[in-house]
Amino acid sequence: KNTKNTIKQPHITYSNMPSLPSPDTLKPVAASASTVGEKVPPEEVVEEVVKDGVEGDEAGAEGAEKKDEAGAEGGAEKKKKRKKKKKKKKKAAGGGDSAADGGGGGERQPSIRPATRGLFEGTFADSYVSLGQTNPPSIPVELLFAEKPFPVGEIQEHPLDCNTYRITSAEKRANERLQEDLYETVRHAAEVHRHVRKHAQQIAQPGIKLADMCQSIEDMNRQLVGEDGLKRGIGFPTGCSINHVAAHYTPNTGDETVLKYDDVMKVDFGTQIDGRIIDCAFTVAFNPRYDPLLLAVREATDAGIAAAGIDVRLCDVGEAVQEVMESYEVELDGTVYPVKCIRNLNGHSIGPYQIHAGKSVPIVKGGDTTKMEEDEFYAIETFGTTGRGYIVEDLECSHYMKNFDAPHIPLRMQASKRLLSHINKTFGTLAFCRRWLDLEHGGSPSIHGAKGKQERYMGALKNLCDVGIIMPYPPLVDVKGSYTAQYEHTILLRPTCKEIISRGDDY
Repeated sequence: KNTKNTIKQPHITYSNMPSLPSPDTLKPVAASASTVGEKVPPEEVVEEVVKDGVEGDEAGAEGAEKKDEAGAEGGAEKKKKRKKKKKKKKKAAGGGDSAADGGGGGERQPSIRPATRGLFEGTFADSYVSLGQTNPPSIPVELLFAEKPFPVGEIQEHPLDCNTYRITSAEKRANERLQEDLYETVRHAAEVHRHVRKHAQQIAQPGIKLADMCQSIEDMNRQLVGEDGLKRGIGFPTGCSINHVAAHYTPNTGDETVLKYDDVMKVDFGTQIDGRIIDCAFTVAFNPRYDPLLLAVREATDAGIAAAGIDVRLCDVGEAVQEVMESYEVELDGTVYPVKCIRNLNGHSIGPYQIHAGKSVPIVKGGDTTKMEEDEFYAIETFGTTGRGYIVEDLECSHYMKNFDAPHIPLRMQASKRLLSHINKTFGTLAFCRRWLDLEHGGSPSIHGAKGKQERYMGALKNLCDVGIIMPYPPLVDVKGSYTAQYEHTILLRPTCKEIISRGDDY
């Protein structure tokens, strides 16, 4: 409240001169002298009384001066307190201003709205400032949670009646307690992802070069996770596929592509700690005409997450996704397009240092009847399109990854040996892109410093792909002129429940 407190000042009396003795002062002295039977001359009585009166006046003056000094000090202290209160109010207001600039001071409130559409209503793109983070983020997330656990993702119950016992099972709870360290690791990675993607939602605006945007996202990812080689860092290159390109596109060196107002861009990047990868994606669009497309895909992803669980068949998840996705349509330039699932793109299981761990989660009905199992990680991702609903490989390749089960193959080219050594040391079996090889740190500042740049490596990279050690992943595209959208979350099938690890207040 801004109501001012009224402080009542004490009444102060100043006495600078001694007062004359009063008759009342004289009587007690005379009476006391006659009581003891002594004869006191009038001169002595007057002298004694005057003396006592002067002493009394001096004592009164001293008391008044002390009272005045105490009153003055009390008034000054109250004024100082009042001034201090005002200063504190000003400081608090100043702290709020500095929060917008990334300064400290007090609890800060988010204030920046994301530039993109397709997120939850009321989302702030700088919500991390309430945790003590700067804007733009610069503090490693681990330091923000040094004295408290990382946030738990959204909790949902496993579907199917056969799983109802898991909620209260003491045995299943004991199994979860044994894995608390693993849960904290993946929650740490998920919190980093949330901070980085909020930054991406601020900078992804019409006119930005895709190469600059990806570089900013990846630099911040490395900084907030505390990049340390293969122990922790980026899970895979930042995908920024536009319009009919559905996935696996990131700019190569020299690519000058610029984001436009009418583009639909899929932002897909990952964070990993101890090989545990958080795979999460969202779609950026600025024109409101794409809202039905984005809503269809986001709702379909949530339907797939709700359907997933222990002992659930993979094909049942795909059926739930398709039912929601294809209930939407979008009108573009006077033509109504039904939103279709891209039937040959799937979600997937995730293993340590393995982004695709073997199981595929379809987004259409039919297909694999394999069941999901306890303690598995899954990336539930859905793709919607206004095109034909089927993608093919096209355009220049930018994504590569070492074959997880690649055997030892003798290499004749020295350049291939050097490049493979660099890949093993820097990326292991994690995905990488050509743009990283062109950087001074070669993909990992903590490992190579400024001495990791690879020169004239294209011949060696082709040779590694030809012999099957490295797998290329070209961009996946629908028919030209169509628009595609993607939303994705990483979930963990815990023994007692299902945790959506990467869930945030944005999507």
